Amino acid sequence: MNAQASFARRLAAVMLLIVGMTLALAQPGGPADRARAQPGGVAPVYLIPLKGAVGPASASFVRRGFEQARQAGAQLIVLEMDTPGGLDPSMRQIIQDILASPVPVLSYVYPGGARAASAGTYILYASHLAAMAPGTNLGAASPVRLGIGGPERRERAERAERPADTRPASEGAASAPGRAAPDSKDDGLDTLERKQLHDAAAYIRGLAQLRGRNAEWAERAVREAVSLSADEAAAQRVVDLIAPDLPALLRAVDGRAVVAAGASRTLRTAQAGVIELEPDWRYRLLAVLTEPSVALILMMIGIYGLIFEFSTPGMVLPGVAGAICLLLALFALQMLPINYAGLALIALGIGCMVAEAFLPSFGALGLGGIVAFALGAVMLIDTDIPGFGVPLWMIGTLSLAAAALSFGVSAAAVRARRQPAVIADTRVVGNAGRIIDDGWAEVQGERWRVRSAAPLQTGQAVRVTGRQGLVLDVEPADSLSTDESPARPPPSPTSPTSPTSPQGDRP
Repeated sequence: MNAQASFARRLAAVMLLIVGMTLALAQPGGPADRARAQPGGVAPVYLIPLKGAVGPASASFVRRGFEQARQAGAQLIVLEMDTPGGLDPSMRQIIQDILASPVPVLSYVYPGGARAASAGTYILYASHLAAMAPGTNLGAASPVRLGIGGPERRERAERAERPADTRPASEGAASAPGRAAPDSKDDGLDTLERKQLHDAAAYIRGLAQLRGRNAEWAERAVREAVSLSADEAAAQRVVDLIAPDLPALLRAVDGRAVVAAGASRTLRTAQAGVIELEPDWRYRLLAVLTEPSVALILMMIGIYGLIFEFSTPGMVLPGVAGAICLLLALFALQMLPINYAGLALIALGIGCMVAEAFLPSFGALGLGGIVAFALGAVMLIDTDIPGFGVPLWMIGTLSLAAAALSFGVSAAAVRARRQPAVIADTRVVGNAGRIIDDGWAEVQGERWRVRSAAPLQTGQAVRVTGRQGLVLDVEPADSLSTDESPARPPPSPTSPTSPTSPQGDRP
């Protein structure tokens, strides 16, 4: 009872701590409240950093930043970018938020050495204004092939890059009379790749036409993966201006008229206050959870935790921890571009390795599970985009750890079966019991298989006279001599009259 009360008090303390932290995080006084207090009646400028690969966490962070800026009455949102690209769904979510934003958005590639590659180029083209710092670059916006590449794919890529005069005549000629030869830009691409390429080219061309930017170069960035430096981008009307830092950028755009969500407004940013949004705990948590390696580890912990809980009911902790980890892993995986065949292979591999500990497969299930798990982990994330893959060393480490756990449990079970029996005959011999079924009796609260020379009936009292392995020899209690009580307990090992006691030899 005291243990239960202590556990209840600890649980209440933890719940109160969680509620207190939640209330503290929800207190007003954040960026939106500070922005409303700007002196002079000048609307603030919101600065939202977009660093690293574009993914679900960054898309959610940008969306919340746009909403805060709208509620605070900001006159401009500066999206400070340094990204190598990212996932297509997350990129499109950010672009949709930019196009629907009533607050103008200025994409700024900063600081020097930063880049807006791949998905960053699309976001820059969608913004109302675009600027770059000296020493930055953008471009290389070709869609990344989904799935796992192979020799055939590399061969097609090499053939597409080969000069036309060095290709075989059959490749450069038309396949049939009256049919034109394929476009050299699309040579070596299969149907799916051409669809992705044309869709991406049309998408960025539409954004360029919407903002009045260089549509021809935008399409080249998609089809030919070309890039531009800051000076070249400004000269070719890809960006609107070049600024070395944020104050210079705000002075440069001061007085410009911008149309956002169908309404025109004039920027007054020279003297405006800047509110910089810092990534909060939700962004950091989501960024960690949507890391493919973390999601894979959480899924393994969750599955093994539930297996241990079901195999040994009552432990509680493995079941609770496993359920939490598995739910977090599923939450992360539904936000990532996963291959469901890879996910099924991972589940199959873990199941085989667990079954190895309980079935006499002589290692076949364990080896098959390791192979299935490794292949599934390689196939799990269905993209080659940097920052969204599971490293091979991580796959190898997890595979070896799972294999060691599986074979370790199997080896422990084999050693346990080879150990001599630890149940002493003196613990049961001489005790009284009761027949509960044909060939079964209950002795000291335990169910034992029994045998007897005399016929036995259900409910009949018996006494244990010996043990052979897991079978007890019994006799009816009423067949005992009248001078011996059938219910008398066996002599204690420490009793002076016990035959095993050192004092048993006394006269």
